[in-house]
Amino acid sequence: MRLNEITFTDARPVDGYGPGFFRIGGEVFDGPVLTSQAGTCPWGGYEDAETLLAVADAADVIFVGTGGETAHIPTALRARLEDAGLGIEVMASPAACRTYNILLSEGRRVALALIPV
Repeated sequence: MRLNEITFTDARPVDGYGPGFFRIGGEVFDGPVLTSQAGTCPWGGYEDAETLLAVADAADVIFVGTGGETAHIPTALRARLEDAGLGIEVMASPAACRTYNILLSEGRRVALALIPV
């Protein structure tokens, strides 16, 4: 088996997570967070569409991690994001972190919005 070192560009991968926090690029963030090639910042949760819309020019899809279990996001939020041209993929936060890291390593234009586990 041949292993290749993963090289990330400007964006920072998710290094870890736990109850109430995420470690992204070696920095710990408490509570909900949004990360993309544009940077990492706190996210106000499902009511905070503006923070998600701010990455519309830098991402083709946003992975939304809904905590420990997969859950639906509000219909109005999904509609606003899709109207802005963003694809939405909803999954549990651990799966969203893994998927984001893989696509990020491939140089894809992705963003990640996370609710803590």
